[in-house]
Amino acid sequence: METVAMHIANGIVDGPVSALFAVLAALALAFCVWRARADLDDRLAPMAGLVAAFIFAVQMLNFQVLPGVSGHLLGGTLAVVLVGPWVGALCVSTVLIVQCLLFADGGLTALGLNITNMALLGTAAGYLLVAALMRVLPKTPAGVGATAFIASVVGVVVASQGFVLEYWLGGTTELSLSTVAGTMAGVHTLIGIGEGLIAATTVATVARVRPDLVYALRRFRRAPVAEPVTVSGGVG
Repeated sequence: METVAMHIANGIVDGPVSALFAVLAALALAFCVWRARADLDDRLAPMAGLVAAFIFAVQMLNFQVLPGVSGHLLGGTLAVVLVGPWVGALCVSTVLIVQCLLFADGGLTALGLNITNMALLGTAAGYLLVAALMRVLPKTPAGVGATAFIASVVGVVVASQGFVLEYWLGGTTELSLSTVAGTMAGVHTLIGIGEGLIAATTVATVARVRPDLVYALRRFRRAPVAEPVTVSGGVG
């Protein structure tokens, strides 16, 4: 199986399963829109546009993983670190929709599958790990960069295993499930390392210049410890 990227083409997964995941993706995105309304403000809205544009541009640049195998930034973890999980999922989904409709990158019937894997599963896995790591790592550019690297690797692998589930439910080729799972996990671990380096460099740079624009630094900032209150009184 030649793996070129996470995008699934038409016909790899059968129609009923593709339709099921299209419905699930639409419902999940509607929920993201609802939750994102609480996050969007004058600072986050333009940042979301920049993140989507950056992910779109970087996804056009493939890097070699193995002979005949290349990958590109998925962007889920990068998005959640900068703009949060709900807006981040919408940013990645927007990129995938534009790529599908304008550049035929990923099949139209497989759009729900691709959104589920890259915009939902990968983003969710990345955010959960970011939430855990940012509670123990320092809230510095280096700390958030390390967080982005680790979470990116995990998020990409989780997204790839989303395809394995979909293939198990409705795959149309003769490849065994173990072959698909092993190939996807191995290749996308390497892709995740490349993505992690890009994401870590990007978020660390933004954190040095404008830490207020990094969602993870704002969201997981430690609450200030209250000073003890001393009550004193005099004897009259």
